[in-house]
Amino acid sequence: MKNRFRLIRRGTRGGTFYCYDRKTRKRSSLGTADPDAAVEIVAAKNNAERQPMLNLQLARAYLQGSDSTMNKRTWADALESLIQTKQGANKLRWQVFQKDKAIIPLVSKIVVQTEAEAILAVLRQGTVSTNVFLRRLHNFCVDMNWLPWPLVPKRQWPAVRFKEKRSITAEEHAKIVEREGNPERKAFYQLAWHLGASQSDLAHLHAEDIDWNARVISFFRMKTRWRGQQPPQIRFGAEVEEILAGLPKSGPLFPYLITVRCADRATEFRQRCTGLGIHGVSLHSYRYAWAERAKTCGYPERFAQLALGHNSKAVHRAYARKAMVVVPALEDFEKQASTLLQFPPSTVPAMSGAPTAASVR
Repeated sequence: MKNRFRLIRRGTRGGTFYCYDRKTRKRSSLGTADPDAAVEIVAAKNNAERQPMLNLQLARAYLQGSDSTMNKRTWADALESLIQTKQGANKLRWQVFQKDKAIIPLVSKIVVQTEAEAILAVLRQGTVSTNVFLRRLHNFCVDMNWLPWPLVPKRQWPAVRFKEKRSITAEEHAKIVEREGNPERKAFYQLAWHLGASQSDLAHLHAEDIDWNARVISFFRMKTRWRGQQPPQIRFGAEVEEILAGLPKSGPLFPYLITVRCADRATEFRQRCTGLGIHGVSLHSYRYAWAERAKTCGYPERFAQLALGHNSKAVHRAYARKAMVVVPALEDFEKQASTLLQFPPSTVPAMSGAPTAASVR
């Protein structure tokens, strides 16, 4: 292995010794004119440089013995392997990340030969999405033993800070519905207001998900359907009944929107908002609006979690705020619950904020 540092002397006798760096092509004074001391200093520099490189080469040799592709696997290969483990909309999101311009300098690098500075440089150039997905890719490589140790410790990753999101107001929703000329999209936005479902869950609703006798809508959430969780059973009132009456009686409730990508549905909604001068909202804002309306009227958090999902950020954000909300008396809820249980679900009148026989199933 060639030494990185070389000893030079300025002048013939009594001159100061310098250390020349072959890598940076710069020289620095050793601050001594003693030849023995200068030789020792340069030797120490070369030893300090040589030992880590030697250790790294030994580590690569051992790793290659257990994985022959270790010294050839690039970040592009690792990303492709990760994408193959995904499916559906999740896989599509990873394929979009694959085209992120910020990761272009990284994808061609060998995984085990990558330095932490390369990761940090990508994070500086990228967005919040780059931070989220690159962190997952990095952890995937560590878990697969393609990286012997984390390049960037967990605590040193830049914090993920999403933009503040807000709920859509009743006035904004009314404007959107009033102007919408397409009956299918109009019903879609109206159900989003009443159910608070995510756009994908709502678009995949089928007529078979509706129990007209019990006046209940039940559907599996796209995110958690593979976890074996029971779908929420959401009771609907007269307004939702009127909307559902105009939709297909079998098959998908939204035959066109179920075929549209979620990104395209979001773009269509944003175009309508822009035309009405409404800014700062998306289809996801309906979930925030539903959660905030639920808290304002004293709707129990347990029921909100069942409707939107226990891990829903909309529920956590709405119910964690320090808004002054008058909590209804427990005895009133108990009296209402005992009254409702005396009647069949199909004959029970809908009550705002009270548990129903259908909702507690």
